[in-house]
Amino acid sequence: MTGAPISFGAGSPFHSGLQLCAANYAPLSPTSFLGKAAAVHAKRTAVIHGNRQWTWAETHERCRRLASALRRCGIGRGDTVAIIAPNIPAMYEAHFAVPMIGGVLNTLNTRLDAEAIAFQLAHGEAQVVLVDREFSETTARAVDRLSKKPLLVDIDDPLYAGPGERIGDIEYENFLSEGDPAEPWSLPMNEWDPISLSYTSGTTGDPKGVVTSHRGAYLNSLSQIVTWSMPPHPVYLWTLPMFHCNGWCFPWAVAANAGVNVCLRRVDPPLVLDLIARNGVTHMCGAPIVYSMLIDEAARQERRLKERVQGLVAGAAPPTAMIEGAERAGFDITHVYGLTEVYGPASICVKQPEWEALPLEGRARMNARQGVASMLQDAMSVLDPETMEPVPADGETVGEIMFRGNITMSGYLKNPGATEAAFAGGWFHTGDLAVVEPDGYARITDRSKDVIISGGENISSVEVEEVLHRHPAVSLAAVVAAPNERWGEVPCAFIEIRAGQTAEADLLQAFCREHLAGYKVPKHFVFGTIPKTATGKVQKFALREAARTMGNF
Repeated sequence: MTGAPISFGAGSPFHSGLQLCAANYAPLSPTSFLGKAAAVHAKRTAVIHGNRQWTWAETHERCRRLASALRRCGIGRGDTVAIIAPNIPAMYEAHFAVPMIGGVLNTLNTRLDAEAIAFQLAHGEAQVVLVDREFSETTARAVDRLSKKPLLVDIDDPLYAGPGERIGDIEYENFLSEGDPAEPWSLPMNEWDPISLSYTSGTTGDPKGVVTSHRGAYLNSLSQIVTWSMPPHPVYLWTLPMFHCNGWCFPWAVAANAGVNVCLRRVDPPLVLDLIARNGVTHMCGAPIVYSMLIDEAARQERRLKERVQGLVAGAAPPTAMIEGAERAGFDITHVYGLTEVYGPASICVKQPEWEALPLEGRARMNARQGVASMLQDAMSVLDPETMEPVPADGETVGEIMFRGNITMSGYLKNPGATEAAFAGGWFHTGDLAVVEPDGYARITDRSKDVIISGGENISSVEVEEVLHRHPAVSLAAVVAAPNERWGEVPCAFIEIRAGQTAEADLLQAFCREHLAGYKVPKHFVFGTIPKTATGKVQKFALREAARTMGNF
């Protein structure tokens, strides 16, 4: 960077002689973390996958080979490279290799159907697609729908023994061998250049492509470390999909901290507990369902972790039973909150020492809140969406959670209208309704579209779910509106029963009446498996549709 003068007012003693130049400025990019980890901690383990391990020096070399191979295929600044794979080394390597040459990484949800994958590949204009063999059939059907075919690279993971033919032009390891690890790479020309393209769930219409930048990813990686008080050299277990908001930026955060990435194709509770014990796992992340599965498995095995594992949980607020079960099993979970548009978690429920003296239910209530902005996010506020004024910290006045700052998306790809609406008033609008409690912590009361309006009264589905989660037989509860001729809408509860337990609708209704006003008690219960996204979030749009088609209750 050549000298660019810094301007101040003529009356300031700093009005001349100061400039930005290569000596005092470099674009922020999380790709820089990899080279530093390899230089300083070359022999430390970076990645573990089954019985195989790679050091930071070896991981650095593999990433540079992939970057070189992609460049030789014509990938450069602003070109999209997609990948559909579980949490395996190739997925981790792509997080560095693609942006090292200016490319944009598009991580695809492994649970998508061919139509959804085709839409995202076409919309993002992917030129290369890396495909794990488990997802080859679906990907092949998606590519068949495209008018312009991308280069396909097969990933033949040795830990995958299921069906799936190779569909690509070359296999991943052979593709790497065509790259030169000595080929130079550079930081982005502009730190605001896109680093990633992630798609929202698309519950209404086509999904939106969220564009994030090198600068935002760099800052959020460091923010995760600082906000979580993550020590050097953590052992991080990949229970959170890397395709979900780029694993909340933890691929880059673990490199910045020279930690260990323990890969995992899928969340298999017995295997997870074994990996924690075998590798000395210290940190992990996931949705509430992940922790519920592990808590149930630990109880089944009558097992407690030897060393406490730090866990971030996002999605629905952790209910009392989960917090109690986590403590019993050896997990120390912390609630975080965010969206794809803010790089994953952008707020955290910072624990206060005095909470430890509270009884379990009181502690659970405090820990279940969405909390305060993460360290490097400029601001999180609950605002009246009409006046854009902050609501009072009275725990009662409802507003909308909004963010602004460095860790916020650049916008939606090819969708200026949606981008403008999302940033109206100089804040990013989440659509989540919340109150601010007297201690300044935000607490979600509901998604704006999930509020149930029954006889003119607003019912928070979150409040009803929290009560249901207190019942020992309930593993998971999701509450949505069902049509009713008299009241307009009434609560309908979808329930997953904990293994070995039983519960009937009348018993759960009686339990709810002990803790809720009568109009808030669900009028109908549906028992069975609740549909979820690949990250474990409940697909409430599917439940709303199911409740709508059931008729009036």
